[in-house]
Order: sequence, then structure tokens, then C-alpha cells
Amino acid sequence: MGVVELGRVEEQAPSGRLGGWLALVGVLAALNYADRFANGKPPKDILYQYSTAIGSVVIFGVILGIVFLISRGHREALGLRRPRSWRGALGMAVLVLIGIYVLGGLLSPLLHAGQEQGLTPDKWDSSRAGAFFANAAVICVVAPVTEELTFRGLGFSLLRRFGNDWAVWGTALLFGLAHGLVDALPLLVAFGGGLAWIRLRQDSVIPGMFLHATFNAVALAVALLL
Repeated sequence: MGVVELGRVEEQAPSGRLGGWLALVGVLAALNYADRFANGKPPKDILYQYSTAIGSVVIFGVILGIVFLISRGHREALGLRRPRSWRGALGMAVLVLIGIYVLGGLLSPLLHAGQEQGLTPDKWDSSRAGAFFANAAVICVVAPVTEELTFRGLGFSLLRRFGNDWAVWGTALLFGLAHGLVDALPLLVAFGGGLAWIRLRQDSVIPGMFLHATFNAVALAVALLL
């Protein structure tokens, strides 16, 4: 399917799909902010618990199920296809990573985005390595795949009928809000914008999945080591 044909499919997507997707994202944002304001940061040993990984897989599975349900008969909207250029996608991913790290450095004196989510433990506990790596797999594989299909896949396609700017920055803002964070919101929106830019230029969510996974893996490793 060509780019023109793809755009036509996106523009003709029933408005009910957009309403369903917005409802999904709205519920995610509301639940995450409510949990954050009610309970604060999660326990420091949360990534050393198998129950965390299992619960997260269930939640992401439900989200994916809803995304597939909304996109039924409209699978092209998910963007699961080869990028136009793997080399170009790699170059764009490197630019986005550099930009996010620079922005994070500039914002760190004002905001504490890296500490706000509170997922990383204070120290390494080899006796609970199995649970940690199970959670790491969720963070670095399951979460990126689910979030890319949700936002840069279905969401991007549904918002693209209003123009590319709406698709890029609309999904970026909602991606940030869905995490239920405050200090990290500017960085999350910027990262979401970078991922959506790659989606726009490469017509695929696959490069974004790899970039998202890499970003999460580096953030987890650095937080644990430091």
C-alpha cells in the first residue's frame, strides 16, 4: 500500500475509533495520575517482585487487546511494516536520542524527571535477579511494543486526518500524560514527538519500537549503576 493510499485509509477511519482510542488514553492518564497523587512513588523494591512483572504484562495485554479491537478491519493503522529506509531510521533514532539526552541535561536543574517515576531500586540485589530481569524484559520489550502500537501506531493514524502536526504532537502530548508524571512530562512529550517524527518519515512503528526499547534499557541500566 502506497503512502497516498495509506493516508486515505487513515482519513476515512470511522470517528468511533478515535473516540475509543481517546477514551483508552484518557482512562490510562486518569488512573496513573490518581495512583501517583494518592500513593506517591512505588516501593523501591518493586522491580524485585515477580508480581510486578506479571501485573504489568496483564495490564499491557489488556491495552493491546483494546488497541487491536479498535483497529479491527483497519490494521494498516498500526504501522507494522518495514520502514522506508533502515539506514535513515537509524540516523533519525540517533538524533532523537541525542536530543532527548541534551534536553534532559538542560531540564535536570529545574526538574527531577529521572527520579520521579521511582521504579529503580537503590542497589543491586543478586538474590532477586530473576524477578529484576523479568521486570526489565517488561520495561524494555513489552512496554515499548505496546506503547508504540497504541500511540505511534493507532493513535497516530487516527489523528493524522487532522494533519501531520496533530498526529505528531497530539500523540506526543497524550503519550506524556498517559504516564501520570509531572516533572517528567516535558521530556516524555519531547520523546513522544521524536518517536512520532520517525513514524511520520519512515511510515512504520518498528524503528520507534527499537528506539523506545533502547531508551528504556539505557535509562534502567544508568539508574541502577548510579
